[in-house]
Amino acid sequence: MAKDYYAILGVRRDASQEEIKKAYRRLARELHPDVNPDPATAERFKEINQAYEVLSDANKRKMYDLGADPFGSGATAGGTATGFGAGFPFSDIMDAFFGTGTASRGPRTRARRGRNHTIRVELDLTETAFGTTQELVVDTAVLCDVCQGSGTSPGTHPDTCDMCNGRGEVSQVTRSFLGQVMTTRPCPQCGGYGTIIRHPCQECAGDGRVRTRRTIKVRIPAGVEDGTHIQLAGEGEVGPGGGPPGDLFLEIVERPHPIFERRGDDLHCTVHLPMTAAALGTTLVIDTLDGPEEVDIRPGTQSGQIIPLYGRGVPHLNETGRGDLLIHVNVETPTRLDSQQEELLRQLAKLRGEEHPPGKFAPGQQGFFSRLRDAFNGR
Repeated sequence: MAKDYYAILGVRRDASQEEIKKAYRRLARELHPDVNPDPATAERFKEINQAYEVLSDANKRKMYDLGADPFGSGATAGGTATGFGAGFPFSDIMDAFFGTGTASRGPRTRARRGRNHTIRVELDLTETAFGTTQELVVDTAVLCDVCQGSGTSPGTHPDTCDMCNGRGEVSQVTRSFLGQVMTTRPCPQCGGYGTIIRHPCQECAGDGRVRTRRTIKVRIPAGVEDGTHIQLAGEGEVGPGGGPPGDLFLEIVERPHPIFERRGDDLHCTVHLPMTAAALGTTLVIDTLDGPEEVDIRPGTQSGQIIPLYGRGVPHLNETGRGDLLIHVNVETPTRLDSQQEELLRQLAKLRGEEHPPGKFAPGQQGFFSRLRDAFNGR
């Protein structure tokens, strides 16, 4: 072989593919005819393209190292009037100048990561507050027991694709204003895998996985709330070709509670008190998440007043402590009184001097319309 392609690119004979690509890109930027129109530079540019075409291809590089003609397959190393080598890798030229980046060459694997899956889990307030353990039935894809993810029938193996010779891609040389340009695309026969499964597994039809229903036990932590998402890594479906499984996400749905309304980690409830109980005071038994608890209602409690029970709310998620239970008081005024009840209330009003309450305005104050009337009357 008259030309030393390694010397042309300035790399060692044991250089990796990444080192060869970096060296080629560096030289391509320096020697491109649009950058340096000198005829000698154009010839040099043709040489680095020819060298890269050989050394970037594993099969051609192997033939070259053995002293054989790497272009025996039909590829040519001749140049054109524009200074471009026939069949030079145009995608790498574009990558060198614009940094577009191309997919790594070679066959792609059949194994791909499985998809993530989300299921809704409905829980009561006590379950979200204190946590629980749930057994969930999941419809998913699991590894095929017959082929163990390979997709082939027992005793068989994938065959190397005879169209791309296992590379997973095919190249085509076309003419353009730049000269002869080589484009690469996935092999249409093997789909880019480099191999063909001629005897697919009867159980999974070559997919490497089968659909099934399985039961998993999950622990729901204390303090979750409606809309919380819990990630179970690796509990999703197995990917095609026996690829790694995806993740399973649990979406928490909290059922409405008949007594409590949850706002964050605080709980709210409303108690309705008769007018007499609010005035005289009383003791109520309130159902909390921890069980019944007595609550003292002080004499003179007003409607709308809030009585807090600290630390009786929902535990904080992944933290210590709990929220509060807030009791909203609603004082009810009787709407129907018998004659005896009415007489007793009148006596109470008389004793308190409330037969004729002042209404909205205190003595000495006037309402808006009274002040307006006085203004028109000149007072």
